[in-house]
Amino acid sequence: MTLKIIGATRSRTFRALWLAEELGLDYEHLPEMPRSEAVTKLNPLGQIPVLTDGDIIVPDSLAILHYLADKAGRFTYPAGTPARAMMDARINFVLSEMEAPLWMAARHTFVLPEERRHPEIKPWLRDDFADAGRKFEILLGDSEFFAGDSFTIADIIAAHTINWAINAKFEPSDGLRTYLGRISGRPAWERAQAR
Repeated sequence: MTLKIIGATRSRTFRALWLAEELGLDYEHLPEMPRSEAVTKLNPLGQIPVLTDGDIIVPDSLAILHYLADKAGRFTYPAGTPARAMMDARINFVLSEMEAPLWMAARHTFVLPEERRHPEIKPWLRDDFADAGRKFEILLGDSEFFAGDSFTIADIIAAHTINWAINAKFEPSDGLRTYLGRISGRPAWERAQAR
């Protein structure tokens, strides 16, 4: 087995695990924490997830999703097509508008050294997430999926981010929860959660 996904399940690594399960890949999961020796050996920044495919090393959850989806030709659209551009735009929206306040809250809760934390910003970050959630619902409209008429890696990024918000007590709207319930009902989500 040459394919390895390195990183703790309760992190952005979940995104890579979920896609690997959707694709039915044969892979090994090494549940390493950030900055562990095994991770830093592959990614000098010490960040997870990291994917290895033989001699190929791919850090970053989004890069891993693109790599695996493009390689399999599933859960994505061909590069250079309008559908791919739309999917990429939707992914960029989730990362910049929805994930950013969650990551900033995490930084000021446990990531940064205590003397650099400013927990008083969390109410503003919750407001930012709520604003982004309203925009997400506008973009989703009455569609089942976030970036087209089928499940793509955009749904993996979006559903993981909404689930992160729930775990961080950011209280996503009913519309976001409904979308998450629909997308996370896939068997591959459950298999990835069990990793």
